[in-house]
Amino acid sequence: MAKITLQSQLTLFDVTNLVVGAIIGADIYVASQYGALYLGPFSLVVWVIAGLMAIVIALSFAQCASLLPKVGGPYAYARAAWGPFAGFVVGWSLWLAEWVSLAVFPVAFVRYLAFALPNLDPISQTIIKGLFVLFLVATNIFGVRAAGRTNDVLTIVKLVPLVLFSAVGLLFIIANPGVAGSHFIPFLPSNFGNFGIALVLIFWAYAGFEISTIPAEEIKDAKTTIPRAIVLGIAIVAVFYLVTNAVLFGVRSASLLGSDNAPLVAATNAALSWNHPLVLVGVAIVGVGALISVAGSDESGMIGTSRLGYALAADGLFPSVFAKIHPKYKTPYLGIIIQAVTAFIAAVYGSLEVLMATSVFLLAVAYVATGLSVFWLRKKFPAPQSRWEATSIIPVLGVIFSVILILQCGIVQIATGVLMLAIGIPIYIKYSPKKELTDIKNALISREVILERAYRQESNFLAHALRHVKNAYRRITGKKQTWQANDKD
Repeated sequence: MAKITLQSQLTLFDVTNLVVGAIIGADIYVASQYGALYLGPFSLVVWVIAGLMAIVIALSFAQCASLLPKVGGPYAYARAAWGPFAGFVVGWSLWLAEWVSLAVFPVAFVRYLAFALPNLDPISQTIIKGLFVLFLVATNIFGVRAAGRTNDVLTIVKLVPLVLFSAVGLLFIIANPGVAGSHFIPFLPSNFGNFGIALVLIFWAYAGFEISTIPAEEIKDAKTTIPRAIVLGIAIVAVFYLVTNAVLFGVRSASLLGSDNAPLVAATNAALSWNHPLVLVGVAIVGVGALISVAGSDESGMIGTSRLGYALAADGLFPSVFAKIHPKYKTPYLGIIIQAVTAFIAAVYGSLEVLMATSVFLLAVAYVATGLSVFWLRKKFPAPQSRWEATSIIPVLGVIFSVILILQCGIVQIATGVLMLAIGIPIYIKYSPKKELTDIKNALISREVILERAYRQESNFLAHALRHVKNAYRRITGKKQTWQANDKD
């Protein structure tokens, strides 16, 4: 297995890259339709608002990380602030949110595939979803190293279709300024009744930072680097989202985008409609890129979700089956299988919109707890703090924004989320007295494991391209590479 070592402390560029890698994935292929459907071109403003909310909530996480730097994550913060039950509730909500997100991508995969194969019947769609999940299970059980290599291959080809789409779309807009301009009129929606649900579904595209915390001691000048990296990282993601959506609206009207199950492929088709051979090539590249991006995002998500269940089991708060390690591949294989089977069931019976909104509701529960835990952690772990760490406006706003997200979810999503959280109570009652699996827990939160997780994060989607820019700069300037991976059997 490759052993990751840190050659030097993480710089602003490094941590920004980690933030980008934690957030961005195939979300742009999934969430764009709903902004157009509910708010039309005004959804571009909502992409900015959701990004600002994500920055504030992420800064609340950073404040917690500065107070409790050795063990990151909302589960650890709530547990340290209020005890094991609070930690379990937050960890359970996070696990559920990530699990629900896993169910989103088989549905999205089938929707993009259906653009090329429009006659897929329900049985065929179910079979494809099953094969999709089976691929992810096999990849993850064979080990983190295998999963990491798969993700490396996938990330190389993810950006090419989006760059192609943006280039083709911009050429269309330049050649047809009148048509493109008409797609932004009217800019304001006739009413703002759908603002809340659009905000929830668009915010889903920014989620990911909640499980990306890096210990502050690994970061150079952490007190200033962490907040700057969060702002820069989420700003990069927001610009990426804005450019892509602006091109979408320039090429295709809001009414059509709102009904497109595969908006980027449909827009590519529209932009190249004047030349049939180019349509075939463009749609094929963007469509295949979408399928690969969706698969890659779910593969990465399954790694993180299985490790979260592993952490809860290691603390004696989850069935020990989630911490059972495969004797050969050294992965929590039973936990992976359980989460995959249940996510497959949710993918078959759940709608994309309900799954995304339910995931945001469950994430927002963890966000509220994280924002509130700042004040308890300050009392339990008093330490000199910088100006931004000491301010209370950040966690207060983080809690307010999180509550807004909860309240904007539909009654179905709220009821589903509350029921799912309630199911965790008997699980806690049954498993909380169990002795901690100390060896497993230490293996999970050791410096080596944390570094390995951060290293993989740098290889995700847009962060993969940024990493190459960073490495090229270091080679030119002669500075040390941040990471070193040594193969070790």
